[in-house]
Amino acid sequence: MKNTKTSFAMLLGSLILLLGACKQPPKTEEPHEEPKERVKPPEQIISLEESKSLYDHYSRNRVEIIQQFEKERDESEEKFRPARFSSYDYSTIKQYMDFIEQEAKDANVEISSLRFYFGNYPNKEKFPDGKKVVHPRQNAVFIVPTIDVDGHNYGFYIGEDGKAKLIKDAVGQKGVGSTQKGEQKAYASFAPSFSSPPAPYAGQSLTLNRSTAGPPPDADY
Repeated sequence: MKNTKTSFAMLLGSLILLLGACKQPPKTEEPHEEPKERVKPPEQIISLEESKSLYDHYSRNRVEIIQQFEKERDESEEKFRPARFSSYDYSTIKQYMDFIEQEAKDANVEISSLRFYFGNYPNKEKFPDGKKVVHPRQNAVFIVPTIDVDGHNYGFYIGEDGKAKLIKDAVGQKGVGSTQKGEQKAYASFAPSFSSPPAPYAGQSLTLNRSTAGPPPDADY
């Protein structure tokens, strides 16, 4: 009888352990992410030594000339400090890239490059659109996306008809493909039509400006 009770107890214990094991949730494997391929540096990356050299050459060959020019324009100016950089928030650049890619896709064209133009802010309190000129007389940059037209890059914007239009057709002194004799060249092989451009400044501009620019508050160089 004693052996029977012992065997029954062992059997009951085994059943309890077995039932407990059956109730355990199945183990789930954690998702395995494939390692991303490392991005190679562009060929245009330069060394810190070279960037320092570029900065110093600008200091010697441009800054003093600009200061002298501004002093002659306004003798009351104690010492004009030329801008040494233009900067945008990283999030603004990401938004800008997404925006121009979106607009180019809608217009059925491909962006071939980004062109950084040098500019100079007017000596006024406001821009034509009424916004404040934060850095009067300071140098600046503005960014223009370009498209390839028969092997040549041209800045573009989106016209009121939703098609890509060349900036040169709207505001340039010469039309696209103009020669020194004033002759016009037709770009028949390019899908979007650039003939009969809309009135200047109409449509959606893709040009980015209004950066934070000025003398370095905390100089890198």
